[in-house]
Amino acid sequence: MNMIRWQRPELSGWTGFGRLSDLGEGIDHLFEAPLTQLACTSQLLSGWTPALDMHEDKDTITIHVELPGMKKEEIDISLHDGSLSISGERKTEQKFENAEVYRAERFVGRFQRTVSLPQRWPRTK
Repeated sequence: MNMIRWQRPELSGWTGFGRLSDLGEGIDHLFEAPLTQLACTSQLLSGWTPALDMHEDKDTITIHVELPGMKKEEIDISLHDGSLSISGERKTEQKFENAEVYRAERFVGRFQRTVSLPQRWPRTK
């Protein structure tokens, strides 16, 4: 039996599998890239969205928003037509000039988060 060295189809001149190979490389990149690198495109287009929890008891709605490192002066909160909006901008803490950054996973830039409150809120007396 003769042994024949296997060649990738796109290298051998037949391109029928080239698109599958590109897909495989794209999937490999997806699993190797850090989360922020994957989100970079959508982040540039839409900003980032902080996590938010909302719960209601007898007389109160409580909202917890994850905004670590931000001061209350950097956060805008407004209520309009039964929707609560929270917005602001988290700035980069440091710039690393002439340095190689190995990881940059924290989101920075503008954000806006709007949630609809239950219909009975805001309560009027």
